[in-house]
This record gives sequence, structure tokens and C-alpha cells, in this order.
Amino acid sequence: MLTTKQKSFLRSEAHHLAPIFQVGKGGVNEAMLVQIKEALEKRELVKISILQNNEDGKDEVAKALAKGTKSQLVQLIGHTVILYKQSVHNKKIELPVKR
Repeated sequence: MLTTKQKSFLRSEAHHLAPIFQVGKGGVNEAMLVQIKEALEKRELVKISILQNNEDGKDEVAKALAKGTKSQLVQLIGHTVILYKQSVHNKKIELPVKR
């Protein structure tokens, strides 16, 4: 689990990122989860937009994305989800030390 300090750090890192995925009417599906996992391995931190036509609640979508990609939900703000997962091969982000 991420600490409050680590989440704050990741939110600031994600601030300038543009959403690279969109969850629409079809909701969360397996193909989308595979693509997001690949993006997390390359980038460690991704932003995802939940479109207005999505029929599921945004909280459920955010939880499904985090669970399906085995990542940490950093923030759900408005209709934007920020996910973090430490990369195995492309580690770029150095989190603040847990205390």
C-alpha cells in the first residue's frame, strides 16, 4: 500500500500527464486491462478518463481498473483515474521512503 506522502508525490508526478486510455459505454474489459498493464510496465504511472457515457459508477470503474491491472489507485478526481504500478524492467519513479 502507498502512504499518503507517496500518493501526494505520485499525484504531483501525474499532474502534467494526459489521459492515455478512456473507459466508455462498454466499461472495463480484458483487452483494455492488457493494454493498461503494458502501459504501466513502460510508464509506471498512467491517467485514464472515464467518459460520460460510461454506465458504471466511477468508483467501481476505478476499483476494477486497479484490481484488473494489479496496480495501486493513486487518485480518482472527477472522471480521471490515476494508477501506479512499479515496473519490473523500466523503473523510473523513485517513491519517497516509507516511515
